[in-house]
Amino acid sequence: MKTAVLHTRIAPAIKTQAENVFDQIGLTSSDAIRIFFKQVILRKGLPFDVAIPNKETAATLKKSENDIGVKTFNTPEEAFAQWDNL
Repeated sequence: MKTAVLHTRIAPAIKTQAENVFDQIGLTSSDAIRIFFKQVILRKGLPFDVAIPNKETAATLKKSENDIGVKTFNTPEEAFAQWDNL
């Protein structure tokens, strides 16, 4: 089988984080890219939704990035208990 070489630039931290996930599921970066490309072909587009968030969602994401109004919990049970009180 003939192969083509794909060269790409990516931030080292992103590459490392992704490779850690790939290692856990037994894939190489090449395997993951091959799977991605095959899914693009099968779906005739990206294999996930890509959208620009509306103003409300964008504002909420911005607040979250800046830790404004963010609540954290030590366990899922703590979060569920908080939801039950809403």
